[in-house]
Amino acid sequence: MLILPLLGTAIVGLLMFYVVGGPVAIALAAITTWLKGLQGSNAIFLGLLLGSMMAFDMGGPVNKAAYAFATGLIASEVYAPMAAVMAAGMTPPLALALATVLFKNRFSEDEREAGKATAVLGVAFITEGAIPFAAKDPLRVIPALMLGSAVAGALSMVFGCELRVPHGGAFVLPIPNAVTNLGVYLMAIVAGTVVSAAALGALKRPLSAAAVN
Repeated sequence: MLILPLLGTAIVGLLMFYVVGGPVAIALAAITTWLKGLQGSNAIFLGLLLGSMMAFDMGGPVNKAAYAFATGLIASEVYAPMAAVMAAGMTPPLALALATVLFKNRFSEDEREAGKATAVLGVAFITEGAIPFAAKDPLRVIPALMLGSAVAGALSMVFGCELRVPHGGAFVLPIPNAVTNLGVYLMAIVAGTVVSAAALGALKRPLSAAAVN
């Protein structure tokens, strides 16, 4: 019986490596190359693009392409995209946590309770904390999150913020020289969070009293 799981794992692994892995790698390489070509262009557009990519699939290939692009540039001492990406990645879970407080009638009791943990994940730059909410109502949640993340990324770029570490969320911000223009960088994160939370309140429909409770 142990042969079947082993055989199944081997088949899936070979398919991923030889069939799926190649096209995915090519697609990610193409996206990364495209992003590098945009680096010298308008800072607002690049921030909007990176920010919206971070919230599009929250840990999926598009999110990872933006993150890989930003982390790759750290080696070249280009730090602004990393700041934009982290701000945009923190925004979705923080926005959902805020929305569960401001717009309680849009979320069930379980969702409001989950919002507390989602806030912690957002502070730690774990965008995946927003996935359960997005999976439940993707057509409303994902656009709202992309909007706020785009704002956070654009403001970070416009303010000239730079981040010299690839992860850590709010926990790396107090480190000396880890981030430049810390005050306005925090403003970018707050602005993106508020925009997404407001969009969630506008797009999500109020639940029935029974569903809320």
